[in-house]
Amino acid sequence: MKLHWSPRSPFVRKVMIVLYEGGIEDQVQCVRTPVAMDKPNLDLVADNPLIKLPTLMLDDGTALYDSRVICAYLDGLTGGRLMPAAATARLVAERRQALGDGFLDALLLYRQERNKPVDKQTAAWLDAFALKVRAVLAALEAEAPALEATPFDLGVISIGCALSYMDYRFPDIDWRGGHPRLAAWHQGFSERPSVARSLPDESP
Repeated sequence: MKLHWSPRSPFVRKVMIVLYEGGIEDQVQCVRTPVAMDKPNLDLVADNPLIKLPTLMLDDGTALYDSRVICAYLDGLTGGRLMPAAATARLVAERRQALGDGFLDALLLYRQERNKPVDKQTAAWLDAFALKVRAVLAALEAEAPALEATPFDLGVISIGCALSYMDYRFPDIDWRGGHPRLAAWHQGFSERPSVARSLPDESP
């Protein structure tokens, strides 16, 4: 298998964590594939018309995307250990994965807007993104005890990666200060070997 990959993508990081958890990272060739909103990588079009990462190419030429689909496929190769079998627990994990992925989508757009020259920024958009950040963090702070009691699964991975992306791209936002229970949970998440092994890398 071939994975179109970047060491800085939080969605790619989800996939890498699943690979490490399953012990199957040696079955996947990671291919550095630069992508940017303002500079689409046309070499990726044939494998993914959305020109997005991650994209997983199976040995038979089948292309898989997005991260949720790829993570589910890779987890299935090792017995589906990262998605609960029980209906209620599975629904919770799916909801958390949707929240974590949606939070990441919002953070990516928030960062794009913040990186514009000040005179090009849209104040209403910045306010809307900031509101989403506050709302998500408040919801996760309330859910932190339940997260602490949840086995490591795809929902947990998505939320943990989103919070880690906050640390990586928004160091000026002290999200831990007002969310002590969530901060404590994330500390434990960050210490898991598969998570520590997949830290973002600024190498060119």
